[in-house]
Amino acid sequence: MKLCITLATYNGEKYLSEMLDSLVQQTKPADIIIAVDDGSKDSTCEILENYKGKLPLQITRFEKNRGHRAAFSTALEKAATQLDDDDLIFLADQDDIWFTNKLKVMSQKIGNRSMIFGDAEIINGEDEIVEKSWRKKAGIVEHLSQRALLTGYTNVTGCMVAFKAGLLRTALPIPQDVPVHDQWITLCATAENGYASIADKVIYYRIHESNAIGEGNKTWSEKLQTNLQWAKAVRNSSLYEKLPNESRQFLNKFIQFLDLRFSHAFLSPLWLVWIVRNARNIYPQVTSTPQMIGRILFSFVGVSTAKKFFKKK
Repeated sequence: MKLCITLATYNGEKYLSEMLDSLVQQTKPADIIIAVDDGSKDSTCEILENYKGKLPLQITRFEKNRGHRAAFSTALEKAATQLDDDDLIFLADQDDIWFTNKLKVMSQKIGNRSMIFGDAEIINGEDEIVEKSWRKKAGIVEHLSQRALLTGYTNVTGCMVAFKAGLLRTALPIPQDVPVHDQWITLCATAENGYASIADKVIYYRIHESNAIGEGNKTWSEKLQTNLQWAKAVRNSSLYEKLPNESRQFLNKFIQFLDLRFSHAFLSPLWLVWIVRNARNIYPQVTSTPQMIGRILFSFVGVSTAKKFFKKK
């Protein structure tokens, strides 16, 4: 079984050497490391070149910045030509630090599943541990149903993931309108042999002012729009036909639900039964009954009304 790491870089000179050092120190070394640089203007590419003698690096450079999703998509396409179905792929960010046993632990625990994901300790820009568990800090739900993932809610962070290379048969090409690659790979895993969380912490996850994707700062309406973009991208993809009929019906209804929230001041009460029946999929992060009742009632409020009367942004 080969172990392959895909790494996306962009102006990452500040932390990249620490990240690469943690790959050098793995107790079970990687067989292939595919790095795609997204048009860096600093010394990122020179740092990568300097590690070629220590790591099995393959480096691709974009002339212009094309974005995080495009860099990982390119790396995964290159991985697909070099791996067998049971080989493992690990997604890497340029500014984290991996625990030295990450590759060993995750390769031992994946079993027959298509994908697993671990936990992390959070560090800041000065390598100080600020939280002992990313899962606890971010309120990560350890498992989401396929329908919950179809809404655009996600519980997986790519740099904590390992998945079977065979999953690329379903995941590639990554649709252009998919906002985040790891979210897409997770959904694809539900259409194959499934995914699971493991309790192990596998990296130091760095949160700092320059994260490409971190805790996020989108407004409520922007998040809703992103969820609608995601749902439509899934419906327009080849994955759609692999979904069970019940999931396809749910996705189509969810898209209609969001479209109406953007176009109407209020939704019809006729939506009540569907919303109540699917509340755990639409709002999987809500754990208390009073909160869930509040979310269900607010589901009938259109975006324009929420902005005007509820001060939502």
